[in-house]
Amino acid sequence: MKILVTGGTGYIGSHTVVELQRDGFEVVIIDNLSNSRAEIADQIAAVTGVRPAFEVFDLTDREKTAAFFKKHNDLAGVIHFAASKAVGESVEQPLMYYTNNLCSLLNVLEGMKNNEITNFVFSSSCTVYGQPDVLPVSEEAPIKPAESPYGNTKQISEEIIRDTVSVTELKAIALRYFNPIGAHDSAEIGELPQGVPNNLVPYITQTALGIRDYLRVWGNDYDTHDGTAIRDYIHVVDLAKAHVVAVQRMIESKMKSDFEIFNLGTGTGYSVLDVIRAFEKATGIKLNYKIMDRRPGDIEKVWADPAFSNKELGWKAERGLDEMMASAWKWEQAYREKFGE
Repeated sequence: MKILVTGGTGYIGSHTVVELQRDGFEVVIIDNLSNSRAEIADQIAAVTGVRPAFEVFDLTDREKTAAFFKKHNDLAGVIHFAASKAVGESVEQPLMYYTNNLCSLLNVLEGMKNNEITNFVFSSSCTVYGQPDVLPVSEEAPIKPAESPYGNTKQISEEIIRDTVSVTELKAIALRYFNPIGAHDSAEIGELPQGVPNNLVPYITQTALGIRDYLRVWGNDYDTHDGTAIRDYIHVVDLAKAHVVAVQRMIESKMKSDFEIFNLGTGTGYSVLDVIRAFEKATGIKLNYKIMDRRPGDIEKVWADPAFSNKELGWKAERGLDEMMASAWKWEQAYREKFGE
């Protein structure tokens, strides 16, 4: 069976392509390479022995997207990752985020509808919960006003999907991620942001290598055990495997409703300083960091209640924080050694 993975050369997308191929799926990737590199398709092949089909274009281009779906009308399903995803950047450039994240989604859904492709997995986010009143966060938690344009695009996207499902043959699963980190055991693929990283762990690994002079810690006056923000960090391979489970759930007609939502996290929250210490423990490298003012759009603390996804999907995050940090460091070293950047 053939699966389209949009944003498939990106961080989570590339790991999901590997897991899909290992489970016997044929994969087609669409990516505009705005936050990834074309050689990632070769790195995927180095892991699995199969180079995925790969088309480079922007999903906000309605005509190109329509032509793609007409050509590939035999798809068994679509996993939609393609989106801009940095909270701070979205505060600074809201129009870019609304244009990219919403127009690409609309074009993909239209292409699916016009070609009778019915299985859709959406890359959502725990940002839809805003700053939750109760922790840990279950799928029953209320959707609060978004703290950033990025978070708002995820809320709006879920509403668009829900409305589309109600009047079409489309079935959809929204996977609300917490914070994916780490890299594949092979060190062939990992998190490779363009420019200065917006996410914590690549900033840590680049600082450890000397690419960055110091790590910026955004705020130490939050109401947490050490003053820094708390997140639920999940290994990217665990996260990728959940997408395969979701696709199989749809194909095997095991869904309980036409639109399902699952939290993907570990159920444990770690602060920024906890993560820094875990990296230092895993690598023996002392990090140079500086405390900065809070970053606009960031929430104070959030972690998942994964009980529903564990029970209903038969899936569970298995890897701990130390393993996440060690794999991220192994990937960073391997990439710089290979490409000399």
